[in-house]
Amino acid sequence: MNCHACGTQLAPTARFCHKCGAHLGGAQATGWRAGLPWALAGVAVGALITVVGLRFTGGTTAAAAPEASLPPQAGGPRVGRPPDISQMSPEERATRLYNRVMTLHAAGKADSAEFFLPMALQAYAMLPALDIDAHYHMGVLRLTGGDAAGALAEGDSIGRMAPTHLFGFVLRAQALELQHDARRAQGAYRDFLKNEAAERARGLPEYSDHAQNLDSFHARAMEATAGKPKA
Repeated sequence: MNCHACGTQLAPTARFCHKCGAHLGGAQATGWRAGLPWALAGVAVGALITVVGLRFTGGTTAAAAPEASLPPQAGGPRVGRPPDISQMSPEERATRLYNRVMTLHAAGKADSAEFFLPMALQAYAMLPALDIDAHYHMGVLRLTGGDAAGALAEGDSIGRMAPTHLFGFVLRAQALELQHDARRAQGAYRDFLKNEAAERARGLPEYSDHAQNLDSFHARAMEATAGKPKA
């Protein structure tokens, strides 16, 4: 099927467009399926690293091997042969898991994405501090899992750190759409358009890393607001 907002070809199981983030309809969910543990409370860090490391290095099943040839997520590093993430820094580990979840989700590999999603969230939760890019990644992960309230909270966190940062508006608009709050979602779209030119002129590295996503979101915001930014 194709995204109704930007026309991108999507997997039949997709609930969000991986390119522009548009909600594809269907029943609102709170996770990949009922009972999915969102937080791995009580799980030791060493055990988490061991399990993920085995999965990344293909030590568990042969089915994991084809994932190494998947195309890269827009704005993320190219996916090659999976490394041993136990040797990575906490920041590198979190980013690697984020890219893996998004790549698998875009490819329609729901079961594999489900496996990595709570681990990715836990990896970010283990960081000593969260910058704006980390909050954005967590918000996107929560949107991917259908957690609109969690994504909205991440957008609000970005807004407190930098009130005009585009990532805050992106997460707010998508989360509010998932909650079927069209009025507030349109306000977030308008705020994005109002601040977009000045923000992108700042040349922040996170804007460059996610340039394609921001371009797609711009098109969605123009459509949602008839091209009229908030006054």
